[in-house]
Amino acid sequence: MNTPENEKPTGPVLKARHLSKQVTRPEGPLLILDEVGLEVSRGESVAIVGVSGAGKSTLLGLLAGLDEPSAGQVWLGGREITELDEDGRAALRAENVGFVFQSFHLIASLTALENVMLPLELSGATDAREAALEAIRTVGLEPRKGHYPHQLSGGEKQRVAIARAFVVQPEVLFADEPTGNLDQRTGENIVELLFNLNREYSTTLVLVTHDLDLASRCDRILFMEAGRIEREATGDSQ
Repeated sequence: MNTPENEKPTGPVLKARHLSKQVTRPEGPLLILDEVGLEVSRGESVAIVGVSGAGKSTLLGLLAGLDEPSAGQVWLGGREITELDEDGRAALRAENVGFVFQSFHLIASLTALENVMLPLELSGATDAREAALEAIRTVGLEPRKGHYPHQLSGGEKQRVAIARAFVVQPEVLFADEPTGNLDQRTGENIVELLFNLNREYSTTLVLVTHDLDLASRCDRILFMEAGRIEREATGDSQ
């Protein structure tokens, strides 16, 4: 992966206003997010924490354009994604966003290297293999590049997922419980890798976690409760 040389504009890379999400259940409507507003600056790392059911992952999905809100607006990289259709949101995600999930989301029939190449190939990149090899080396997995997901440990799978996320040099990286399926030592190694790459490439990191130690590594921590951001704190990195 080559360090980006272009200077990015200042100002928030991510902004939400009056963001709400309501779903209909047999017993009646359920409000998952209630008038959430936030701004995230370029290069900033922000953790979203809270108990299960607080609305963390729902908020992440709306910020990333993976889902549509019931009300409110989201801007990503200066574009209002809430006015785009699914094809438009998908195109914006491909250009600006990387994802790391708890369950890795690797394609079983592809090798580690092919999984990392995939987003580049989908975008029509001509140097997909070369860029993916560099990404695999960066996360320390070159000897395992020809292995399939079922041949990799949990920590190795997450390294592949991180390489795949960073290979497109995203403006924003969204991570949803990235250490949730890993043992403590492996999780700590993955966290170190994630933050090292985040610093190296000046990527904006938005992280959902229940782990306060992990959250404290971020610049800011947003505490969610019952679909609202109730308070925020400064992380240890400040």
